[in-house]
Amino acid sequence: MTTICPATMLQATSRIYCSSPTMAPKFANANAIVVDGTTFCLNGHNVSYCFHVDGKTGDLRTDHFGGSVTGPIPIDPAPVIDGWTGMPDRVRREFPDQGRGDFRVPAVRIRQSEGYTVSALKYQSYTVVQGKPALPGLPATFGTEQDVSTLVVHLYDEYSAVAADLTYSIFPEYDVIVRSASITNKGTRPITIESLASFSTDFPCEDLDMISLRGDWAREAHRVRRTVEYGTQGYVSEGTLSTLMEYTMLTCCNRFGSTTGFSSHLHNPFLAFAHTSTTESQGEAWGFSLVYTGSFEVNVEKGSQGLIRAVLGFHPNQMSWLLRPGETLVSPECVSVYSKDGLGGMSRSLHKLYRNHLMRSKFANASRPALLNSWEGLYFNIDERSMYRIAQESASMGVKLLVMDDGWFGKEHPRTSDAAGLGDWMPNPARFPHGLNQLVNKITSLKVANSSVNLRFGIWVEPEMVNPDSTLYREHPDWVLHADPYPRTEQRNQLVLNLALPEVQDFIIDFMSNLLNSADITYVKWDHNRPMNETPSPNATHAYILGMYRVFDTLTSRFPDVLWEGCASGGGRFDPGVLQFFPQIWTSDDSDAVERIFIQLGTSLAYPASAMGAHISAVPNHQTGRTTPLSFRAHVAMMGGSFGLELDPSEIPLEEKATIPELIALAEKVNPIVVTGDMWRLSLPDESNWPAVQFISEDRSQAVLFYFQLSPNVNHTMPRVRLQGLDMNAMYRVDGAGPYSGAMLMNLGLQYSFSTEYGSKVVFLAKQ
Repeated sequence: MTTICPATMLQATSRIYCSSPTMAPKFANANAIVVDGTTFCLNGHNVSYCFHVDGKTGDLRTDHFGGSVTGPIPIDPAPVIDGWTGMPDRVRREFPDQGRGDFRVPAVRIRQSEGYTVSALKYQSYTVVQGKPALPGLPATFGTEQDVSTLVVHLYDEYSAVAADLTYSIFPEYDVIVRSASITNKGTRPITIESLASFSTDFPCEDLDMISLRGDWAREAHRVRRTVEYGTQGYVSEGTLSTLMEYTMLTCCNRFGSTTGFSSHLHNPFLAFAHTSTTESQGEAWGFSLVYTGSFEVNVEKGSQGLIRAVLGFHPNQMSWLLRPGETLVSPECVSVYSKDGLGGMSRSLHKLYRNHLMRSKFANASRPALLNSWEGLYFNIDERSMYRIAQESASMGVKLLVMDDGWFGKEHPRTSDAAGLGDWMPNPARFPHGLNQLVNKITSLKVANSSVNLRFGIWVEPEMVNPDSTLYREHPDWVLHADPYPRTEQRNQLVLNLALPEVQDFIIDFMSNLLNSADITYVKWDHNRPMNETPSPNATHAYILGMYRVFDTLTSRFPDVLWEGCASGGGRFDPGVLQFFPQIWTSDDSDAVERIFIQLGTSLAYPASAMGAHISAVPNHQTGRTTPLSFRAHVAMMGGSFGLELDPSEIPLEEKATIPELIALAEKVNPIVVTGDMWRLSLPDESNWPAVQFISEDRSQAVLFYFQLSPNVNHTMPRVRLQGLDMNAMYRVDGAGPYSGAMLMNLGLQYSFSTEYGSKVVFLAKQ
C-alpha cells in the first residue's frame, strides 16, 4: 500500500512535514509515518527521523534524528564548495554510495562486472506498509500494525540496473527506528556486493561521545566512552606511522567490529552516541544495535566539515557477495533508538523492545527456574552416579532445574576431555550404561524441597563443532570449514562445521530432535567455543550465519516448550540475532561476582537483564581466585534473568549450604521484577565504590534495589543512594518500613552501611 500526504507547497526557506492526523496513515499512531511529496518523517512519542530527496541529484539527504519536530524545518544553507571535495562530501546523506565525490565511509560498495565500484543510487518511489514485514532468512523485530509502521524507499542506479530498497520501521511507543537495506541486481551481468550497511546516518556538527562495549573471553562488555574527534577517534602521531596507507586508514574513520565470523567477545554489535554532558538519567542519547550474529563492522567518522557519520553492517572483509541477475542480498536490520532521558532511557527502550518485539520465545517475559549447572562443580567427571547425587542435593536445596553440562556423550570417542567426542551425540555407554532416558526419569521424579514441583532436567550441547577425534569427522571431513590446501587450524581441539551446507544443517536438526524426543529435557544450553578459520571464501561467513539461523528457527519452532540458552564461551555471541531464538544467554564464563557487576551492567547498555544468565560459583573463584561472601555472589546473580548455581553442592560449607534455600526463595521473589521490569543503573562500578541497580515492576507497584560495596569503607560515612523512576507523590514501604514518599526516596535517598568489603543488600519497595 502506498500512501502520500496531500500536496503541500514547499517554501524556498523550509521543508514542510505533515502534522495533521488526517494527512498520515493511521497505523501505530496517527503520525507514525508522514510523507509530503519527497520528504519523509518517522515519528515516535519523543523522536522524529526526517529526510528528503534532493531535487537536483535524486540523493537522499538526512534532516533530523532526535527529539520530536513538527511543522517546517529550515533548509540548511548550501555548503561552501572550496578545495578538493564537492557537495556530496559536505552534506548529510541517508544512504551514501561510492565513487561520486563523497570521500567518507560509504553505506554500500558494489563492484560491477567491469571492475569499477561507482554507484549512483537515486530515489524512485516509496511504499508505506502496515505492520512490519519479516526479513527473509534473518532474525528481525516484529509487531502488528498497532505496534509498528513501515516505510520502504526505492532507489535505482540507471547506469548499472541495480536497485536498492531501504526499509524503515517505526515503533512509536519505544522511540525506535529499525532499518535494513536490500540490493537487487536487475541487470544482465553479475555484480559483487563488497560492503553493505544496515544503517547509515549523518549527525550534524556538534560535540558527541561514542560509547561501545569491548572485551575478550571472561571480560565481556566493558564500556568505552570517548569523544568523537575528527577522522579517527584517537591521537596518533605521524612519526608512528610506517606507510601512507596506514596513515590513511587511521585518519579516515574509527572502526570496531569482528572478523571472527561471529559477533564475538571482542566488540559487541552496539554503538551509542551521547552529548558530552549526557549522564545515565539526563541528556540526549542515541543507540544502535545490529540484529546479527556474524562478522560486523561499525564505522564512526567525523568528516572535514564536522558532520558525524555512523555506519553499521556487514564487515567488508567478509562480504564479496556475488549477485547474479535477478538475485537480492538483504542486510540484517539495525535497531536505532533516541532517548531524551540519558543512557538509561536509551537502554530501557531497547530492553522493552527486545522483550516484546524481538524475543519469540514463550519464556521472554516469564520467570525462570533456579538451576544448578554441573560444569564448574564436576567438569568432565560426570556419570550416572555423580549426576543423580547432585540432583538429590540440588532438589533438597530448592533448585528447580538440573543442567548436565559437557562430558555426557561419545561412544567410540568418549568425551572425557575437550579433545574428543564432539559430533557424536549419543550417551557414553561407560558413563551412562542405562541410557539417558532412565537417568532423566530418576532425576525428574525427585521432589523439590519446600515446593510442589519435581526437579527438571536440562542438557549441554555444542552442535556447530566437531573434534577430529570423532566418528562424525572421520565419516565427513568435508563438512568442516576449510580452505584446501591449507591446514585445518584446531582451537580447543575442535573444528567448525560448515552450516552453510544444507546436509550439515539437517544433521544438527535431526540429532537435536532425536535427543529432545528421547527424554524429558526441558532446557538446552547451546554452546559454541571458537571462531571461524580457513573459510573457503569471504562470503562463507554470512552463508554460515544464514544456515545457523535456519537451524535455530527450525528447532525452537519444533520445541517451543524447551527453554533455550545461548552460550559462546560465555558472551561471545551475546547479540540480538541470537535473542530472536534463545531468550537467555550465558553472559560470561567469568562467574566472579565482582567482575560480573561490570560485565552485567555493561551488557545492560543494550540488552535486558531478563536475557542474562548469572550463577553463584564456588570460592575461591575458578577464574579470578577471589573469595567473596555467598550472599554477595547470590545478590549479583539475582540481577540476571536466569539465576543459578555453578558448583558441586557437596563442597559448599555447611553453614553456607543452610542459607541457600532462603537465597533461592529471595531470587524467586526478585525474578519477576527483574525479567519484566524497568532497569535503572543508579551508580556504576566504573565510577563508584557503591554500584547500585534498581528494577521497577511493569505495573509500577513494586521495586527492588541492589546495592553493593566493593572495597572497605573504614571510619567514614556512607553516601546516600537516590532512587529513580518512582511516583513522586506516592508512598512506599521500604522492606516494610515507612511509608516514605517517592519524592524523599528520589531526592534524598536511602543510606546503608557495610562492615566489610564485598557488602551487598537487596531492598524491596512496595507502593501504597
